[in-house]
Parts: sequence; structure tokens; C-alpha cells
Amino acid sequence: MLDTEVENVRMDATVLAEALTRLKRAHGQLGGVIAMIENAEDCERVLTQLAAVSKALDRAGFKIISTGLQQCQLARETGEEPPITPERLEKLFLALS
Repeated sequence: MLDTEVENVRMDATVLAEALTRLKRAHGQLGGVIAMIENAEDCERVLTQLAAVSKALDRAGFKIISTGLQQCQLARETGEEPPITPERLEKLFLALS
């Protein structure tokens, strides 16, 4: 589990549109998986859909990490303090893997 250290990385929906789309898709897929289990559907189909949800969540997380890296690079290029340390980004990245 990650510590509760607060960093100043903005979660801008316009910048994270691709991640948000993936999360919305995963949300719908997860609802479908729940319904499949409630309806006692085929195990293989349930697991296939669950794997798709997991992949969508992973990709959204990696997109958010990527956005954090971009914000850090932009801050460095403009002479500002990056909103998050490289060590913290690495810790967040490893939490996803």
C-alpha cells in the first residue's frame, strides 16, 4: 500500500481524457462481469471479461503515470519545481505493476 504523502499532480480531465475513457469502459465491463456472475454464466467468458477489465485499469493507471512524467518534464523545462519527485513516480509506477 502507498503512503499518504500528498503530491501536487493535477488530475485534469482534459489532459487525462484517454485514461478517463479507459476507466469508463472498465466500469461498464465490470458491471457486465458482475451480471455474468449473478446469472451463473460460463466461467471462461467471465474470466475473459475480467481480464479485459484488469487490462483497461492497468492502461489507465499507466496513462496517469505518463501524464505525471510529462508534467515533471515540463516543469523542469520551464525552471519550475516538478510537482512530484522521480522517486515518488517510480513508487507509484511499481504499485501498478
